[in-house]
Amino acid sequence: MIRDAARALFAEHGYERTTIRAVADRAGVDPALVMQNFGSKEALFAAAARWSTPVDELVGATRTELPQAALDHVLVAFEDPERRAAAEALLRSCLTHPAAQAVLRDEVMGAAQERVASTIGGPDAALRAALLNACVLGLTISRYLVGVPAVADATAADLERVLRPALERLVEPT
Repeated sequence: MIRDAARALFAEHGYERTTIRAVADRAGVDPALVMQNFGSKEALFAAAARWSTPVDELVGATRTELPQAALDHVLVAFEDPERRAAAEALLRSCLTHPAAQAVLRDEVMGAAQERVASTIGGPDAALRAALLNACVLGLTISRYLVGVPAVADATAADLERVLRPALERLVEPT
């Protein structure tokens, strides 16, 4: 209930204008309860961001499944209208507010990227995992936030057909 309220408010107002008090009001609880459960606005944002874009399938994928899992991670989350608005708003907050950016990078994406690097293996594993993430993040921003016509108008099948070989190359053993 608190996390749902936070997700909705971060989506509606962004990171900077969302307050603990507003989240508590929306959830129908005392602000102290929000702080007791999450400890800080940054931790609340991280919980809301994790909930909006689950990474279980991505971090549980084998090396050969990673390219498709990375594409599905974006396309499934953003093609679902209910999840898209929240995910877009959280991503926009990260692009405009340094604290939100740090939370998403370090707390939400960091652990997933480390697990993906472990799955990739080899001396460049961390770099390959980060580049896989960068490609998918670039797709997300281009398609859903900026609306680059060729990317925004492409079908999911076309995006997969063109992008999957590049992602496969990133996760191949060196």
